[in-house]
Formats: sequence, structure tokens, C-alpha cells
Amino acid sequence: MFRKKPSKRKMTRYMDPENTSEEYWDGINQAFNLAGAQALWRAHSDRVNSRLLTDWLGGRDRADLLKTDLFDEAVSPGLFPCLQRHATHVHGIDISGDCVAAARRRYPGLQAMTADVRDLPYADDRFDCIVSNSTLDHFRERQDIDTALQQFWRVLKPGGELLITMDNLLNPVICLRNALPFSLMEKLGLVPYFVGHTLTPGGLKRTLQEAGFQSVETRSILHCPRVLAIPVSEVVRKHCMTEGQQRFLSLLMKFERLANWPTAGISGHFTAALAIKP
Repeated sequence: MFRKKPSKRKMTRYMDPENTSEEYWDGINQAFNLAGAQALWRAHSDRVNSRLLTDWLGGRDRADLLKTDLFDEAVSPGLFPCLQRHATHVHGIDISGDCVAAARRRYPGLQAMTADVRDLPYADDRFDCIVSNSTLDHFRERQDIDTALQQFWRVLKPGGELLITMDNLLNPVICLRNALPFSLMEKLGLVPYFVGHTLTPGGLKRTLQEAGFQSVETRSILHCPRVLAIPVSEVVRKHCMTEGQQRFLSLLMKFERLANWPTAGISGHFTAALAIKP
């Protein structure tokens, strides 16, 4: 049975920048799933993030790993298949109950619950590893980032790892996007959901160190021009067969070679950091 694509009016209601609660993110999840929005782009994003996870987390057994955002697993295959290769038990939280339910349906082995990263419902020293990909760059205030990092520190075991990604404020597109009103970005169709305060690579490293983390390594990822790649990927998804889509995904991955260029710090859409709780 075919489902109707959600109307622009319905999508816009969920994009109200004043409505960043559980209801807001429930609506975003529903809209993405009904429309099949950005499915090919999400596949590319999953590939890039999975490669980073394999590089940084490979070679060590972990009992418990926490993923702080389940939007990936709710609207696409996401990162769970990669994460379960690096931990015996994979836990997940999301502020959206709909995201949690969708992720559970896709992956019954995922131990997921509805929760806010600023108030994690776990005991101290609970996890061997936390993966927080593009979670903390959706808050209005810098203080919320600091609060979430304090929670990560609390629930990580000594020697535990934090792998975090945030929008890269040195990227000119991100810098311009964050300088403009969200309502304008929505009208231009440049953002599918609310984006908030974020940091430069140096700012993220300093913030992690101020929170008490050590051995902070940073890297820039997702180097293809996202503002162009997303609309092109939608055209490819709608009009190309599987073989053509796979060739397009291979082309997008070639942009990751820019990570080795001197300009990597500004071409990457995200800054990734690996930090250790001493």
C-alpha cells in the first residue's frame, strides 16, 4: 500500500523553531519516514560515520556502548550494525518516543529508551563507550552542550571513550547557516529540521578538555558539498535504478579524500572527536 507524501504544510508545522520538544522531533521522524526523505543521502552519511567508527573503535572489546541519538536508526539502517560489532550490548536514547519505537522495530536487539542527553537516566560509570553523532548541535544555548558533556562524563567508566561529532563552524556554509534566521533557512529549504549552537574544531577540543576529557583527537568528515549533494541525491534516488544509485554513492565517498588536504578543517561538514575519560 502506498502512503501519501506529507504536505508542505504538515512538514512546516513540525519545523517551528520554538517547538524543539519531544513532540517536535516526533513530527520530524514521522515526516521523514512518510516521505522517504533523503534516503540515499542518509545511506552515504551512514557509510561515512561507520567508517569513522570502525577506524576509532576497532580492536577493543566493550561490554556496554551508548548511542545518544536514534534518528539514524529510525529513518535509515543507521549505525547499529556497525556499533554491535564493537560492543556486547548497544544502548540508545532519543528525546523522541517515535524515534525510539521505530529504532526498536528495526533492531530488536537495541536497548533503547526515551531520554534527554542533559539528564541521562543511568548510574555513574555505566558505559565503556558513548557515541554521540550530531546530537549536541541542536541546542539553542552553549550551556546545554556543557550540561550534556557533564552527563557523558558521569556515566562513562574511567578509561571510557567518547566519540562525538558536531557541525563544523569553520565550514563556510555552516557558519553562514547559523548566522541566518532559522525561519529563512526553512523557507529556502536549506534545513530539514532545527539546527543550533555548534563549535569550531578547536572549540570542540577545548570544550572536551574543560569537561575533563583527555587524549582528544579531532578529524573533519563528510566533505562533499551537502547543500548540493542532498538535492542531487534525491533526483538520483527517484530516477535511477540500484546500479546508478550505487555509482552515485561511490562518487560521494571520493569526496572524503579531501580529509587529507590542508583545507580539511573547513571543507568537512562535521568535526569528529575521540576523547577519553581518565
